[in-house]
Amino acid sequence: MSQQENEVVESVNDGYVVDTEDCEARELAHRQRGTARPITVVGNPVLHRECKDVTEFGDELAQLIDDMFASQKAAEGVGLAANQIGVDAKVFVYDCPDDDGKRHTGVVVNPKLVELPAAGRVLDDSNEGCLSVPTAYAALARPDYAEVTGQDAQGNPIKVRGTGYFARCLQHETDHLYGYLYIDRLSKRDRKDALRQMDEGTPRYETVPNA
Repeated sequence: MSQQENEVVESVNDGYVVDTEDCEARELAHRQRGTARPITVVGNPVLHRECKDVTEFGDELAQLIDDMFASQKAAEGVGLAANQIGVDAKVFVYDCPDDDGKRHTGVVVNPKLVELPAAGRVLDDSNEGCLSVPTAYAALARPDYAEVTGQDAQGNPIKVRGTGYFARCLQHETDHLYGYLYIDRLSKRDRKDALRQMDEGTPRYETVPNA
């Protein structure tokens, strides 16, 4: 059995979405249909409150997803939540490698992070950054495995899981849609340092100035 066939069988058996196939073609198709939008930054109200649940799964959502992939690519990101382009909706997209170098590409609507047993958590304190806190990085301990439940662009239930860097991405993007930036999980000192880094840096992509 080929690796691809094995992944499909695993998906049928355990219900997790297969997001490692045809990544290049799928990502390209989305962003060719989409239009890149500027990125909202810390201080913009849409980033600091829980987003609205998505209830309509049609052309408007499909266009938003295309625009999000285009925006993510323009900003050279690996994940993007809808409120990062000013849209109050629980949607995130990703195009992110895991620690084994395997590329994962997909979208999750109305995501919920699965709570892991404390005994099974292994924390990774790698550096983390965010398109909405441009040019700033800080070490943040997160579990090195994550599972998210939600829906796909058609409203079908899905589950996504990841390890390492991809696990961090899934947690980071889900946080966004509930009004949390990664700097909100830092100590006061580290948060202040991250904001200083942002103030001293120059974003490499277009941002929305805060009023």
